[in-house]
Amino acid sequence: MYIAKEERYEKMIYNRCGKSGLKLPAFSLGMWHNFGSVNNLENMKKILFTAFDNGITHFDLANNYGPVYGSAESSMGRILKSDLMPYRDEMIISTKAGYDMWKGPYGDGGSRKYLTASLDQSLQRLGLDYVDIFYHHRPDPETPVEETMYALDQIVRSGKALYVGISNYKKEQAKEAYRILKELRTPFIIHQPSYSILNRWIEEDGLKDFLYENGLGCIAFSPLQQGILTGKYLNGIPADSRIGGKKSPYLHEDALKPELLEKVKELNQIAENRGQSLTQMALSWILKDGKVTSVLIGASRPEQILENIRALDNLVFSEEELRRIDEIARG
Repeated sequence: MYIAKEERYEKMIYNRCGKSGLKLPAFSLGMWHNFGSVNNLENMKKILFTAFDNGITHFDLANNYGPVYGSAESSMGRILKSDLMPYRDEMIISTKAGYDMWKGPYGDGGSRKYLTASLDQSLQRLGLDYVDIFYHHRPDPETPVEETMYALDQIVRSGKALYVGISNYKKEQAKEAYRILKELRTPFIIHQPSYSILNRWIEEDGLKDFLYENGLGCIAFSPLQQGILTGKYLNGIPADSRIGGKKSPYLHEDALKPELLEKVKELNQIAENRGQSLTQMALSWILKDGKVTSVLIGASRPEQILENIRALDNLVFSEEELRRIDEIARG
């Protein structure tokens, strides 16, 4: 039986999620990759235990994480049952629904039917009575936003989720969701967008400032731009990378254009001057201004967790560093 380290809360930073009473660790563990039915259970355990032993209390899932769909939740459910359930009240477990999950017209989108059924399935796979945060994973243009938000409200009132969030919504879409959920007095506390040094859409769209000004939390996914900001591609394409042997459908070799690699090399030089790896600088950059509550990190081995959280050792950037990073990123 796993026994968590006594000193697990000593080094992690916990940020309040908007104006809610909930705090999230500066780094949360995303379970999009490496926790599916194709992955090794013992390695999953090592990753989860290392994360929790180092103060990462938030574990982020979705109904279709795997592969295969649903298997990341099933893996988490097995590990909860075997080792982590004694620590359930110290953990934030989130899941989502919005993208395709099962065949037919009711396994995708934002309908009350889909969201309710999907969460019931997620809870069964996880072996839980409730999740801490339930997200609508993406805006659905075919479903009235009122229906989706009413479904989220009802899910909280049913006791199956403590809080709700949205993901991949642009600013104007998020504003409408916020208006409806505020009227319903639903505990809507967080938005999960993609965000990185090389991906600034939430700044350009105004979403980042909107969330901060309205007391909503922000948790960033893909902070390392699918591995591009780890520095692993500085000297070619490793065989075990997502572009190499793993052949990720989300990142292809043609994405590594010469001008992008040049940017990465220049950013890596700034990181070295700061005494950080490129990975650590990319993560600390997201947390620099206090407007992002938490950053989702992924891991295929426990050592990556330990490297990533060392980003907390240096969260301060000089004006010149920020100016230069912006200059490089924006070309």
